[in-house]
Amino acid sequence: MLAKKYLLIIMLALIGIALVFTSPLYAEENQDNWTKIFNVEKTRFHHTGSNPYFKLEPGYYLILNGQDGEQRIKLIVAVLFETKMIDGVETRMVEEKEFHNGMLAEISRNFFAINTVTNSIYYFGEEVDIYKDGKVVNHEGAWESGVDGAHFGLMMPGVVLLGAKYYQETAPDIAMDRAEIISMTETVETPLETFSNCLKIEETTPLEPGAKEYKYFRAGVGLVKDGPLDLTEKGTVKDSRR
Repeated sequence: MLAKKYLLIIMLALIGIALVFTSPLYAEENQDNWTKIFNVEKTRFHHTGSNPYFKLEPGYYLILNGQDGEQRIKLIVAVLFETKMIDGVETRMVEEKEFHNGMLAEISRNFFAINTVTNSIYYFGEEVDIYKDGKVVNHEGAWESGVDGAHFGLMMPGVVLLGAKYYQETAPDIAMDRAEIISMTETVETPLETFSNCLKIEETTPLEPGAKEYKYFRAGVGLVKDGPLDLTEKGTVKDSRR
């Protein structure tokens, strides 16, 4: 009787292991060690909020400047007062304007929502306008969760774990950026101030093997360094429509 009891326990354990290894979430993780699918109830999303490293509060903005070769680059990141429904979720618009040598090069409107349980911020899509000589020439990189197989990704976890690896966006053949948390103790010197205990994230994509970018985030501030760009200004503006 005792032997049968132990045999039953072993069989149940093996069945449990098999279920874990064949679940959709684990299969995605085990494929290349990056979490790709996030099973979050859509009722748990909200368009406004923040976690230590990412503010999703209307009116908040960051300005970064830097030099890349012969190009002077300026990046303005602004959390807009507009929202948009994407894949059944009301998301917040975050606009990025990039200037090269004083000329507008790109405007992207990114859509985010925060999980009210975990404080993790997810990325639902992007509208892109690429400029040349003052005119829009293409919309390369645009995608939207729920369209053509695209799925929202994780932009910034509410609880940061060293070594965590996850997809920020999953839009096959269009946008497949992924992030790995490299460090949580970096010191970053910027024209604005010196920030300690910064989060360092390495970004890569299977669409461009070998390419790497590094971003640094400070708790309570957000992005303080993006490649050659350093934070030069931050603040909050009121809604001009009021």
